Amino acid sequence: MRALVFEAPGRVALATAPDPTLLEPGDALVRARRVAICGSDLHVYRGRETGLDAGTIMGHELAGEVVAVGRGVTRLSPGDEVVSAFSTNCGDCFYCRSGLTSRCERGQLFGWVERGRGLHGVQAELVRVPLADSTLMRVPEGSDPEEALLAGDVLATGWFGAESAGARPGTVVAIVGCGPVGLMAVVAARLLGAERILACDGVPERLALAASFGAEPIDVSATVAPQLVRERTAGRGADAVVEAVGTPEATRLAFELCRPGATIAAVGVHTEERVAFSPGEAYEKNLTYRAGRAPARALMERLLPRLAETPLGLGRIVSHRLPLADGPRAYDLFDRRLEGCTKVVLEP
Repeated sequence: MRALVFEAPGRVALATAPDPTLLEPGDALVRARRVAICGSDLHVYRGRETGLDAGTIMGHELAGEVVAVGRGVTRLSPGDEVVSAFSTNCGDCFYCRSGLTSRCERGQLFGWVERGRGLHGVQAELVRVPLADSTLMRVPEGSDPEEALLAGDVLATGWFGAESAGARPGTVVAIVGCGPVGLMAVVAARLLGAERILACDGVPERLALAASFGAEPIDVSATVAPQLVRERTAGRGADAVVEAVGTPEATRLAFELCRPGATIAAVGVHTEERVAFSPGEAYEKNLTYRAGRAPARALMERLLPRLAETPLGLGRIVSHRLPLADGPRAYDLFDRRLEGCTKVVLEP
């Protein structure tokens, strides 16, 4: 089969890889119909996260059709249209039962193989999905296929960020970073009832998308964002901030946007050693800081039925729809934000 494999920082290649097979009774094989490139894929591509074996199949955003199941799979059948969370989960351990499926005791992240151990990714024609019964969900009838794909990662992550920050009726929510996750946090904050949503970024295409979803765009390249946010909130600052970038600069900006007593929810993937504000600064603001990987599979139980009932037009964040063979170019487009690139969906 054809697949996109990691070669080295800055290099992803289209390669021929062995077709996956059913290795465990709980496995399923899924023919990929749509896969996406995620901002966290760029951490490996840019060399910010290290340790990935050369030859690892990339990616963790998958929608497709079940083509085979192991003898232990009881909830799925060949022909089912499914979407996957970005990591597998067993559905039965302490963390899964408590709703933190992203920390499943048996879970694996798609697209991470290190020293020969791990799980290949989904940017391929055929994907092996362990723990299939509790990892995959059927796409509800009538759903928009791209919205279903987004529910498995960026929508779930943006929703997790907005909820964790405390978006609710009457609140002012600031979003730091209007990439796909930040844009989905805008959508989530609006649906959770936020009174105002202030979206901070420096890329015009992203700011325009944020505005189309109901946010007030703030161009951080042309204005002092904390001052502007205070001006719009009677001098206080935001009640809740979603940090969706994963850099020290984004963390610092999130801190400066907060009012005393606010909550920051960090859903960007961080690789630095220290938080960009001190314990004393947090104390002086009575700040709550929450961080972590979204429990995407648990959130999909809520999000997929909601999307089936009321499509939200989330596909507008997708700027490029390309064949798998264009994957190396797609990574370059997304990495360098060429051609107004905001999100890439690949069709194997």
